[in-house]
Amino acid sequence: MLPRDVISTGPLILRPPAEEDVEAIVKVCNDPVTARFLPALPSPYRVQDAHAFLEKAAAKWADGGAEFVIAQDGGYVGSIGIVPPDQWGVASIGYVVAPWARGRNVAATAARAVTDWLFDHGVRRVELQAAVENVASLRVAVKAGFLEEGRRRDAKRLRDGRYVDMVTFARLAEDAVTAEPYLPFFADGELCDGVVRLVPMAVEDAGDFHRMLADPTVAAYHFGPMGTLEEHERRCRYTGYWWVSGQRIELAVRDAASGAFAGHIQLAHVVPSLGQAMVGYSLVPGFRGKGFMTRAVRLLVDWAFANTALHRIVAGTDPGNAASHAVLERAGFSREGVHRGLFVNADGTRADDLAWSVLRPT
Repeated sequence: MLPRDVISTGPLILRPPAEEDVEAIVKVCNDPVTARFLPALPSPYRVQDAHAFLEKAAAKWADGGAEFVIAQDGGYVGSIGIVPPDQWGVASIGYVVAPWARGRNVAATAARAVTDWLFDHGVRRVELQAAVENVASLRVAVKAGFLEEGRRRDAKRLRDGRYVDMVTFARLAEDAVTAEPYLPFFADGELCDGVVRLVPMAVEDAGDFHRMLADPTVAAYHFGPMGTLEEHERRCRYTGYWWVSGQRIELAVRDAASGAFAGHIQLAHVVPSLGQAMVGYSLVPGFRGKGFMTRAVRLLVDWAFANTALHRIVAGTDPGNAASHAVLERAGFSREGVHRGLFVNADGTRADDLAWSVLRPT
């Protein structure tokens, strides 16, 4: 049985929920972001639903679990609940943050504090799950010291009717908590030099991305299946997860003046043990000849060397892709050699790969 405690961690106080929290709970549960990832909530969420939550919270404590309100300066900023530990000492947690408190590290601080508290009371393993599209929750898990253990495919249905993969995380008492991710998010949410903007790919970009890849001049040098629009939508829904987990960064290249989609650039094949990653890109035909991709590559490479441990960024091009060669040369890359017969063409023949690299400035 977990004790009915109050946990203090810096400016946050975690305490059992009370009648004074009802109004805030109603507001939070009617928030579109909350409702999207918690489809089981009544809609609309009413005062009587909040009172039912208080009753369930009391029952959860009685059954060996816990339900905390996260308070700051005396006001409600979120909730965090604990499913009772099982016979093997394994508990699971879930959390929600009020819209007015997001972006202030509330959930990560609370999740870490509750997990440490559980370890102090004999729990040996704490688990949590987050929808692959819920980037904020994924970031909370990582910041709180949880390690990803896999994905449960199409494990949950969202309010819009779509099924979504759930990412599973866990933390053991002996796990070291990593302070910073290998690939941090952009401090301002984007990179911009006044002409080109690089922003995370979103599902709204899937149509433009799909049409760009279908252009014959892009398709001529594209490696792998072209993909359907549905597949590209799914890819865009995964971009935040890939970034949080340190696998790769997928960005839309936009015209800074108009906001128009101009292309795509990625930092992929990240190998922390080598300090190496690969840059790849494609540009909408209408934006060619304006230096857009050179600017995009420079922005991304400069950011990577300034904000990550990467030492070496590589690229690969078809030997006949003169336009791509010019982009890399202008962006400071050097030719390294040729990987003969590396890629398989659509007709079954093999194509060489011209290798490029740029190193961290000394």
